[in-house]
Amino acid sequence: MTAPKTQDGHCPASGLRLDTGPVDAAMGLRGMTLTLTDCGERPYKVNGYPAVLDVLDEGGAPITGVRGVTGTDKVPMAPADPGPKPFTLHPGQSARAALYWRMAAEDGVYLRLAPQKGQRAVTLKLTDTLDIGPENILGTTAWEPAP
Repeated sequence: MTAPKTQDGHCPASGLRLDTGPVDAAMGLRGMTLTLTDCGERPYKVNGYPAVLDVLDEGGAPITGVRGVTGTDKVPMAPADPGPKPFTLHPGQSARAALYWRMAAEDGVYLRLAPQKGQRAVTLKLTDTLDIGPENILGTTAWEPAP
């Protein structure tokens, strides 16, 4: 199996670029920042959560059983989710959300996600691997304007 095609650093036709930050690990709880940047020329309305579709291994195969959920209540010890609040990103502005999971045995090298459910997904090569495993849950907080 070959590695999947990933989003490059350029602004995609959608005008929205997704990025991930490094993994913060403590006591088995893992966290990562997701960033959504309006790199286009028009405002973008945000109200909700990133849609995590898949975690892929080094060869690009999905790690079976991993599922993304909205909110953090299904991930033990994860911080509370503030909940969605509508706002608008203007060109050059960014929003952030957090992704939480519990440590497990497999390494996810790629993450497939979309800005919101029903939107076009991208595949991102992660700076740090997602040490997750089968039947594990990825909980996300709602998007919030970045400072």
